[in-house]
Amino acid sequence: MITREAIVAEARSWIGTPYHHQASVKGIGCDCLGLVRGVWRALYGKEPEAIPPYSRDWAEAGGRETLAEAAARHMRWSSPNRMLPGDVLIFALNERAPAKHCAILTEPERMVHSYERHPVAEVSLTPWWRRRIRFVFSFPGC
Repeated sequence: MITREAIVAEARSWIGTPYHHQASVKGIGCDCLGLVRGVWRALYGKEPEAIPPYSRDWAEAGGRETLAEAAARHMRWSSPNRMLPGDVLIFALNERAPAKHCAILTEPERMVHSYERHPVAEVSLTPWWRRRIRFVFSFPGC
């Protein structure tokens, strides 16, 4: 059984991994989705589906909630009102744009994420970030 503590510990083990678009290799490089993919692999083994190549503007170009749709195929929906450490947060950086950034909640007010040009870090879930949460998902079994 996978615990929320194990998810948080694995997410924190990625801290310091350099940002690299489309990558998912701990200590070498990852983007925000690569972090979530890497945590999944560490806890569950093989990823549940192949990730197609994506551009930095992939969500805007398609206009769909592609990231949330993929998460919903493999994770359990939750709510910003019920989010717990270990949950995956998916953010829309603009209220009119699809959600395309993700992080893992580590404490009620902290998250681990990878952001363009920055290594994976644990940061405060500030009001700015909190307002942009569009979706929350729990890993299977949590």
